[in-house]
Amino acid sequence: MVPWSYGSSSAMSQAIRVVHVIARMNVGGPAVLISDTVRELDREEFDVRLITGNCGDDEADYLETQAPDIRAIRIDGLGRSVSPVNDAMSWRRVVERLRDIQPHIIHTHTAKAGVVGRLAARLAPIDARLVHTFHGHLLHGYFSPVKTRGLIAAEAVLARGSDRLIAVSPQVRDDLLVAGIGHQKQYEVIPPGVTLGALPDRESARAALHIPSEKHVVLLLGRITQIKRPDRFAKAASIVHQQMPDVHFLIAGSGDLEAELRESMAGLPSSLLGWRSDIESLLAASDALVVTSDNEGTPLSVIQAGMAGVPTVGTRVGGMESVVDSGQTGLLVDPDARAVAYGLVTLLERGPLRSAMGAEARRQMNAKFSSQAMIESHADLYRRVLEM
Repeated sequence: MVPWSYGSSSAMSQAIRVVHVIARMNVGGPAVLISDTVRELDREEFDVRLITGNCGDDEADYLETQAPDIRAIRIDGLGRSVSPVNDAMSWRRVVERLRDIQPHIIHTHTAKAGVVGRLAARLAPIDARLVHTFHGHLLHGYFSPVKTRGLIAAEAVLARGSDRLIAVSPQVRDDLLVAGIGHQKQYEVIPPGVTLGALPDRESARAALHIPSEKHVVLLLGRITQIKRPDRFAKAASIVHQQMPDVHFLIAGSGDLEAELRESMAGLPSSLLGWRSDIESLLAASDALVVTSDNEGTPLSVIQAGMAGVPTVGTRVGGMESVVDSGQTGLLVDPDARAVAYGLVTLLERGPLRSAMGAEARRQMNAKFSSQAMIESHADLYRRVLEM
């Protein structure tokens, strides 16, 4: 198979060279969206490359598990952890690769790669347009107030040197503007595009998971890390279990708090599956998706669930309002375990309400989050930014 990150030399010599830079392609929304963009942009018009680091031992690598067809340029040290020595070495390697490629556009993603990639372009120097995507932000729930202020100051400086800033939702854009990061004319909102495969029937999906058909099933899908608040999920699950002992909790994901969550869920009817690629099967088996995070960008899990007709109960944080029409496609609640539990019990006890919300979620998600629209929006942005 011809790698998607490279085209024929004759065609690519005239193409717009775009280099995506991200610290690591761990399983999650950014990796999915970048992979789709690399694959689907017209290869006669765009020569798209990907520079990335390596995932941690507690993370699943999306390229290895889901996208082996995408050939990435791997940079040692360009990963999750922050180390002045390793970061300086990885920055130098990124500069070398960018000088080799001579891209027309450097498109960075997430905080660390946003720093490394944009500084590399400006200090190398490399004559390229700079685009940065905020797949969410680190303004709430990640760091101490002092570190957060430092992050905001750094992002504000980097934004001044960026040609375009992409936010995945209006809420993410507005939060960044309020923080003083960039100005209104720099921003473009490009919602994520999602493609969901065919769903198996409910009975076979549950049989494969050894879950009886009469059970209610709640699905937690994603990274098991502090910002996702697995502790809040476990407390909510315990409250739900007290009121509805027939509820089974499915947990699909990995992360540094996986062992702690497993311990917290001991004694509750639950299945901790680790990272899974068969999202369609998990959704087919589920009655509701739950999101307990302290912050979110535009979570793909909610979009995928909606496309499958599964309503979401989630915390009202970050960009959640851009994907959950509360009262119509699911329920948004305060970031509190009891509120999450109340929302879940409300949905699970009311079958007609759950079905109606699932149907509306399917309609809205398919209308709003087209993968093709996302690809076309990026192509249009790349053309326009070169005309600046």
